[in-house]
Amino acid sequence: MTNEEIKTETGTLDIHSENIMPIIKKWLYSEKEIFLREVVSNAFDAITKLRRIADSEKLANIPAPLINIVPDEKEKTLTIKDTGLGLDAEEVKKYINQIAFSGAEEFVNKYYAKDEQSQIIGHFGLGFYSAFMVSKKVEISSLSYKEAAEPILWSCDGSTTYELKVGQKKDIGTDIILYLDDENLEFLKEDRLKELVKRFSNFLPVEIQVNGVKSNYMDPLWAKQPKDVDKEAYLAFYQELFPFSQPPLFWIHLNVDYPFNLKGILYFPKLMHEMDAKKGEVKLFCNQVFVSDHAKEVLPEFLTLLRGAIDCPDIPLNVSRSYLQNDPYVKKISNHIVKKVADKLKELFTSDRADYEKFWEDIHPFIKYGMMNNSEFYDRMADYVIFKASTDSSTTIPEYLERNKEKLPNTVLYCSDKETQSTYIEMCKSQGLEVLFTHAIIDSHFISLLESKNTETKWKSVESDLSEYFVDTSGDSEVVDPETNKTAKDRLADLYTEALKAEKLTIKVETLKDSQISAMIVQPEHSKRMKNMGMFMSAGMPQDMFNDYTLVVNANNKVNQNVLQLSANAEKAALATDICQQVYDLALMAYQPLTGEKIQKFLSRAQALLGQISDN
Repeated sequence: MTNEEIKTETGTLDIHSENIMPIIKKWLYSEKEIFLREVVSNAFDAITKLRRIADSEKLANIPAPLINIVPDEKEKTLTIKDTGLGLDAEEVKKYINQIAFSGAEEFVNKYYAKDEQSQIIGHFGLGFYSAFMVSKKVEISSLSYKEAAEPILWSCDGSTTYELKVGQKKDIGTDIILYLDDENLEFLKEDRLKELVKRFSNFLPVEIQVNGVKSNYMDPLWAKQPKDVDKEAYLAFYQELFPFSQPPLFWIHLNVDYPFNLKGILYFPKLMHEMDAKKGEVKLFCNQVFVSDHAKEVLPEFLTLLRGAIDCPDIPLNVSRSYLQNDPYVKKISNHIVKKVADKLKELFTSDRADYEKFWEDIHPFIKYGMMNNSEFYDRMADYVIFKASTDSSTTIPEYLERNKEKLPNTVLYCSDKETQSTYIEMCKSQGLEVLFTHAIIDSHFISLLESKNTETKWKSVESDLSEYFVDTSGDSEVVDPETNKTAKDRLADLYTEALKAEKLTIKVETLKDSQISAMIVQPEHSKRMKNMGMFMSAGMPQDMFNDYTLVVNANNKVNQNVLQLSANAEKAALATDICQQVYDLALMAYQPLTGEKIQKFLSRAQALLGQISDN
């Protein structure tokens, strides 16, 4: 056909119905056990509809709400019985025979109710057909609530043909009978069925039985008002969600009706390790029906350490209800949860700071990570981040800056390793300088964030050059020796340079206020930051890549003054060199552990020096 022969036309797409059932059976749902959730949800909808009709039309003598799941191992059948409104022949033709014709929307339009206990779950009209994922044949035995209705029996073997005839059911409601495939006989085991009821339908507000035994919890705590729930109830519900778990630290009860419907309880678990944040689990529900173990589309990434449950009746799910569709609505929910988490943390800080500080070790990694990844969360939490301090207390950054504004204007002194940097900490404390401890893996990156947000405040490691705080400028240390034409500082610098000529470092001589310190290693702040980050970013990074050290020698220390005297005596010059090397190693040990050959040389030299002292 040429382009000239093509004419504009309209028509209807040709869909081959014989191909639809295999697609539904194999691809509609990601997990085949979902069938029980879908069939039970339909049963719940049928019960909810009947109760709503009864209220609207003043019906009497309706059956008590109940769903009973009955396995029969002998017949290899699984029957889901409900006491809902039932179906007549016309409704079967309309809602069952027409695949994807959902009756939920039509019904809601007629019998709308704001009562969330009476909400309809079904949306797509495909849930019933999930039964064919595990069955070679499905029957519907039903009796409608309508006056003079005849019972019906519908059956289908998974093809596109069905049989509909008069049935024998005597009670209002519906029985869905599944003739299970041989490879799906696991769903005849009571324990397996109870497990699935607990997973998928545990919180539906109607009793669900397995072989006549109640198997669901029924009472989701998130449906209650926070004022009506006590601590013991929150803890008990946590165990219902996560059996055998350690008690949570605290929790947030979400209860929003406008501008969207959102309910849930988010628990802050006790973390045994900073990396335990990966063990979070927030279950997602839609009208109290389980959707997913991980509400990752609703929760921002940094909140995935939380545990609990959220129920969003209006979330835009796809057909299988297993995945959320991309939608601005989801983003609004996520933003609201971020706000509620920040509000809860601020409330704790303000009302019970002692508890907040006690929880801090468990929650600080996710707070810092959240602030690094969510600017709104940063703005809400900036004044509530706390650090342990060398004053044996905890402090926020604004509190620290206010308290130290005279001695450390717009400056924060920090220490990333309290044990190995103890010498530096003690030196700061001796000068009345407060140090913050930043020991967490995330802190190197977090400090950079804090500086980028507040450019007026600088963070300095205790191992960086803090001469402005420690150097004594009042002495006469710059007097020139007429014999050498050099100051004492110059001569000390020459001595250490000669003694340590094999070492790659800068040598600087200062008169420190603390005379007990013979020497110390300092490093530029930027190198210190890069080294800390490199430790966690790349295991293959060269160890000495950022080792641009400076050795600060204290001219005010008696050891160094004695070295000057020893160096003036030719017979003692070698001893002076050994002492310089020993002082350097001691300074290096205060900065980082000596290893390998260095520690062996240090020990041997120490023994030799002790021997010389004993000889004298």
